[in-house]
This record gives sequence, structure tokens and C-alpha cells, in this order.
Amino acid sequence: MTTVTVVVPESRRPPLEVGQRLPERTPPAHGAAPKSSRRPWTRWVFWKRWAPMGPTVATVLVLCAPAQTSDVTTSGNVTVPDAASMVLVVWCLVRLLRGRGGRLTPTAAVVLGAPAVAFAVTTAASADPSASLPGFVRYLQIFVVVPAAVLLMMRDTKDFRLLCGALVLLALVQGSVGVVQNLTGTGASYMGQNIRAVGTFGALDIMGMSTVVSYGLVAAFALCLAAPAESPKLLRIGALCCAAALLVPLVLSYSRGAWIATVAACTVVLLLAALRKALVAFAALTAVMVVLVGGFGVGSTMVEERLSSIADVNSAPDRSVTDRYSLWSAATSIWQDDPATGVGPKNFPAYRDGHAPVGLSSGSDTAGAGTQFQREPLLSPHNMYLLVLSEQGLIGVMAFVGGGTALTVCGLRRLHSARRASRSAGAADAPGTSDCGLVAVGLIVWQTVDFLYADIGGPSTVLTALVLGAVAWWALAPTPTEDDEAPGR
Repeated sequence: MTTVTVVVPESRRPPLEVGQRLPERTPPAHGAAPKSSRRPWTRWVFWKRWAPMGPTVATVLVLCAPAQTSDVTTSGNVTVPDAASMVLVVWCLVRLLRGRGGRLTPTAAVVLGAPAVAFAVTTAASADPSASLPGFVRYLQIFVVVPAAVLLMMRDTKDFRLLCGALVLLALVQGSVGVVQNLTGTGASYMGQNIRAVGTFGALDIMGMSTVVSYGLVAAFALCLAAPAESPKLLRIGALCCAAALLVPLVLSYSRGAWIATVAACTVVLLLAALRKALVAFAALTAVMVVLVGGFGVGSTMVEERLSSIADVNSAPDRSVTDRYSLWSAATSIWQDDPATGVGPKNFPAYRDGHAPVGLSSGSDTAGAGTQFQREPLLSPHNMYLLVLSEQGLIGVMAFVGGGTALTVCGLRRLHSARRASRSAGAADAPGTSDCGLVAVGLIVWQTVDFLYADIGGPSTVLTALVLGAVAWWALAPTPTEDDEAPGR
């Protein structure tokens, strides 16, 4: 009788019985080369995992480079961050054509599409459509195209945390430069001294560094409140240290709007987190501020004067508050002339003088941080909602405010769903983890409050678009789940 031996491949062997051991393999001879090397496979997995987020992270980190004067003063000039955002959009389109991008849910299409339609309608109804066309492109870039690209590029919470890490790194770099400027007297001019921290953005974009630092502070503060099961203890301690360190450049920026927005965002994050964590974190941050301002006297006198000027419209040394209220009055008066569609994007400066009070200054003084003294014209009301209301009327402001409200409500609802799913045993379809939800809600609250005292403009505006895209991913992306699959699967 002939004996037939059947060799069963290792991958197709039957399952082992209870108590049965795996067969021992003979080790290779000394000096023998392995059958295959996994280095090329490892590199391919690394590229496949992190390459999609490369343009997004690069767009964030490119803001570490010093901004040119023309980036702020020249209308319609394409800055380096703008070029990086264009590369991000093209990269997103390439991935979509190859079938590797995400998809927009009907809710996301409505939230992002409604402002685009409103911007187009108000531009077409403008008194000077050709002058409003650059404004339409800018609004479309910041509030529609770039956020949609970020939403489609992000795949899971690992990508979200990577973007948060880039935000914190950028904030630390810009904040360090700002602190050095304050200590060495090389910052922007403030009350006759070159001590205002502006980072690498220069005196012509004094809100740039405060915006970047605020984003990083809110993100780090939300991450430090994450549950122990979501992030290691060392990572949470590091995030808290970063948040505390970023308080110093934020104070030295002397930006009242950024102060108010940061306090509001951190308060919301604290209330959404556990009460015990809120009390501990609040006590720690208060202690840091007492040591810095009270103990070392870091700008204590000027900070006190800056805080008191928020409500004092007749403050003699700080006329900017009076000018800002005058600009708000002018924006409201411009809107009353054309309530439905406004005067068109980029047309506020042309109508400002005809509606502003007599006491409005002709411009603001800027100097320091490598810039000679010059007087910059007041081209906006320094209030994003009033700017949209005056230039785009009720159509534009309803779409703008409605989009922000939808992001906030959907973000809070998804955060609640994530916490409820994480508490239930065996919930494998949880829509992300609560630490990402805390960051997203904190960032959208900060942006919502900051728009009461600021508007878009300058190189840092591209970062606003990236932040809105990250918030939109958390609030609108279909079932964002933790990537638990094996690498390369």
C-alpha cells in the first residue's frame, strides 16, 4: 500500500485541541539570512498611516516661520500659509479621486454648503461685485473649502490628536518668541514700550500670536482633563504643564478678546469634565497666575490697566476701546441701509466714514517688532458678526451663525454619545473618545467668543480654517471611531 503524505499549510492547519502545544520550529543556522525582511513593509505602513495628515500638519507648522510685512498689508496677497492650505486642498482632491478620502454626510453638506451659497448670493448682490470677489474667495477658503478638506482627510481620533499636538507645538514656539520679546523689549509697541508679545507675526498682526497661543492652550487644557483610560498619566501631566506655560505669553499679548475667549472656553471644558477635576485644574491654574503676576510681577500693572479698560470706554490712555465701539456703531448703521444682502464683501471700508461717529480715529498706531512707526487704517469693525452683518446682511449672518451653532450643538451631542457609549460594556461603535470631544467643543467655544472682538485677517487666519475643519470632523463626520485595526490592514 502506498502512503500519501498531505502537507497542510501553517495558515490552514486545524485549530489546536485543549492542552495541545504548537510544534517547535527549528531555529535558522548561525549566519543564515532571514527569509524576508519586514523593513520595507514597516516603512510602507508608516507612510500609509501618517502621510494623509502630512499636508495638514505642515500647514500648521509653517506658521512658525516669520510673517512678511506684505502678508498683512497687501490685499489679495497669497501668503505662505495660504499656499500650504492650497496644497492641502489639492492633496485632498487627489485622495478623493483615488477613492481614499472620507465622505460628507447630508448634515455636513448642509452645514458647509449653506454659507457658500450665502456668500455667493451676497457677492452677486454687491454694489461692486468685482471688488467683492476677493472677499468671496477668502470667505470660501476659510469657512468652506479648507474645513471640508480637513474633515475629509481626518480618519480617526489618532489624526485628531496629531493635529492637537501640532497646535500645541506651534503655540509653544510662538509663545516662547513672545516671552523673549517682552523680556528684551523687542516686541510691538504698547503704551510707549516695545513689550507686547506678538511672536513672529509682527506688529501689523498683533492678534496672530494670541490666537495661536489660545488654540494651543485650550487644546492642551482639554487633553489634560481626559479620563485615565483614554490617555496615559504622563501625557495628561505634560498637557497640563503646556497649558500652564502658555498662560504667560497669553497674558503678555495684552489681547483682551483672547483673554475673554480663553476664560470662556476653559470654563466650558471644566464644566463638561468632572467637577473634581475642574476644581483641581482651576486651583492649579490660579496658583500659576498668582505666582507669575503677584510673585514675580509679570506685567501686573499693565495687565490690571488692560483689564479695567474693557468696560471703561472713556479710558484716556487706551482709545482703542472707544474706536472699537464706534466701528460697531458704523457697522450697524451700514447694515440698516441694506438689511437683506449688505453692501458686499470687502466693502466695509468704503462705507465706514459715511456712517461712523465723528470721534472715530483715522487709524491705529503700530510700531516695534522690526516695524517702523506707521498708522494703519481701521478696515473692519473688529467684530466678525458685525462685519458679516454689514457686508452680507441677514442672508450672510444667518448662514454664518447657523453654521457655528450647528457645529457646537452637534459637537456637544457627539460628546454625550461618546461618553455614554464608553460607559456601556462592549460598545465597539463609540463615536470617538471624550478627550477629542472636549478639545473640539473648547475650540469652537473659543472661536465663537473671540469673533465678538476680532475678525479674519493675517496669516493666522488659515489656522482658524484648520481648527474649524477639526471641529467639523468631530461634529459631522460619520462615526469617527478609534483606529483599533492592525497597522497596514
